[in-house]
Amino acid sequence: MKSKVILAINLKYYRYLSKLSQEKFAEALNTSLIYENQLEKERRNPSLEMLDRISKSISKLINKTVTSSDLITYDEKKIIESKRIDERKR
Repeated sequence: MKSKVILAINLKYYRYLSKLSQEKFAEALNTSLIYENQLEKERRNPSLEMLDRISKSISKLINKTVTSSDLITYDEKKIIESKRIDERKR
């Protein structure tokens, strides 16, 4: 599985945990809504610096340590949850 796909799944999962809209989530990550949307739609590859910044912001949001490596690591639980999130949107 490509890193862009894994990152997108993990971002959706953490956004779901934070209970924020995509707009509020982007704001909390100090990114634009467009950039966050592109990450979730697998259209952008963030720099390592940006991954680190995003992981720190997510850690603060959900009150749990999230590393940049967590954002690009395959986790079956997150994939299953992300599919559920996508299904709810329909």
